Amino acid sequence: MLAGKGCESQVRGANSTAFYGKFSTKTARQVAPIVPSSARLRINCHLNGVTLRLPATHLPKKPRGQWQNFGSPKVNRTCAYYKSEEFDIPVEAAVESLNPEDGSGNVDGAAPWWQQLPKRWVVVLLCFTAFLLCNMDRVNMSIAILPMSKEFGWNSATVGLIQSSFFWGYLMTQIVGGIWADKVGGKLVLGFGVVWWSIATILTPVAAKIGLPFLLMMRAFMGIGEGVAMPAMNNILSKWIPVSERSRALALVYSGMYMGSVTGLALSPVLINRFGWPSVFYSFGSLGTIWFALWLKKVIVGSFQLLLVAYSSPEHDPELSPQEKKLIMSGSVSKEPVTVIPWKLILSKPPVWALIISHFCHNWGTFILLTWMPTYYNQVLKFNLTESGLLCVLPWLTMAVFANLGGWIADTLVSKGLSITTIMQSIGFLGPAFFLTQLSNVKTPAMAVLCMACSQGSDAFSQSGLYSNHQDIGPRYAGVLLGLSNTAGVLAGVFGTAATGYILQRGSWDDVFKVAVVLYIIGTLVWNLFSTGERILD
Repeated sequence: MLAGKGCESQVRGANSTAFYGKFSTKTARQVAPIVPSSARLRINCHLNGVTLRLPATHLPKKPRGQWQNFGSPKVNRTCAYYKSEEFDIPVEAAVESLNPEDGSGNVDGAAPWWQQLPKRWVVVLLCFTAFLLCNMDRVNMSIAILPMSKEFGWNSATVGLIQSSFFWGYLMTQIVGGIWADKVGGKLVLGFGVVWWSIATILTPVAAKIGLPFLLMMRAFMGIGEGVAMPAMNNILSKWIPVSERSRALALVYSGMYMGSVTGLALSPVLINRFGWPSVFYSFGSLGTIWFALWLKKVIVGSFQLLLVAYSSPEHDPELSPQEKKLIMSGSVSKEPVTVIPWKLILSKPPVWALIISHFCHNWGTFILLTWMPTYYNQVLKFNLTESGLLCVLPWLTMAVFANLGGWIADTLVSKGLSITTIMQSIGFLGPAFFLTQLSNVKTPAMAVLCMACSQGSDAFSQSGLYSNHQDIGPRYAGVLLGLSNTAGVLAGVFGTAATGYILQRGSWDDVFKVAVVLYIIGTLVWNLFSTGERILD
């Protein structure tokens, strides 16, 4: 007996040859040309443990077009015995013909599309979903705060304090989350974060009714959970995604945040009008438990089977195909866990400080729009609660589209050997700055919404600049680097969100936008002077 690669061999007689191995129907047909046309064969095809005994027959002179496909959608292993009465089948030719072309082990077109999806993109989609829930749970307060402030009698300064309290906890876990993810793996850290912030979201209405201090504390607790999400995700993708796919993967994951804003802002008014403001916290928070189950389990419903369980690294995934593992390992960075963080070395690098400063400048404008946009629509443009929520969707939907467009453009430029570090981030800074300056000149609500959408759309190019640079300059420390820079970004959220409330008590929305524009320009200068796309930390 002759065995295919990786299978056991047995002897079945001088004129008996068996082919064992994983090969597709297309590959099996290649056996025909090596069998003499006058040979009489007995063929036993073993399909998933079921033997099909075919009667002896003559192969036609042009057998390739006459072979029948005995496969089924669930076939993943085939064994065929060929017994020749007149000829020995050449051993070398048989082995060559039965080598799989694609290494998949599946019959052509046999597996459904969801099982053919590469595992690394399953991980990306799970991270996308986690970020979608992250922003759903975050932005629901920006809508619910309107009826809550009327019910509890809060002024603008108090509203700003409540909005910023989220960032107190968010700030605490940025660096800690990055260190934790780099040492124990992103799977555990991200799972912890989703469960934590989901519980805090569900408990928010209870805390609000007890009193303002308890609400501030619960929002801070929620920030603790969401604070580990970005460092954990960055750690996971730095191990799972080759450099050639990095911008697209990051863009897709971060577009989950934007789609979370879209979903949260669209559904919150509907739930509030129908069931009251507490309903948004109960319903959105409960979704995290579903995600966590998918993060840990294999989904099997009837004949539907989808492996969703995630691993921190492709090296730890027993279900990962050898071909995909080879692609990931050859196209990404060293996968050894980090034991010691070289803080002195990291903080001595100018590109690291460019990341930190630029992240602060970027997030000031982003978080202001995230938390205060519904209030702007309600107070300045005179939209009601439902209109405010629905019109807030447009800028975030624009960001989701342009983030993925930017990721595709960035990967295309990288494949041609071009540097994208300064190009993409310059668009991400100067685009929002330009459109925010136009808000003071617009005369209609429609034009104001359009300016907001264009501002956020150009901001999305930052996903292929600032947010992918951590993996460029120090892939082994991607979680720590993102924790450092995002700490500065969170400080921008804390100060910017709270400062906006005080500015509005003494000034106008034009003053709010002017501060954001100045910081965008500062970020552009720092980024273009000190950033790099080359690896500086090994």
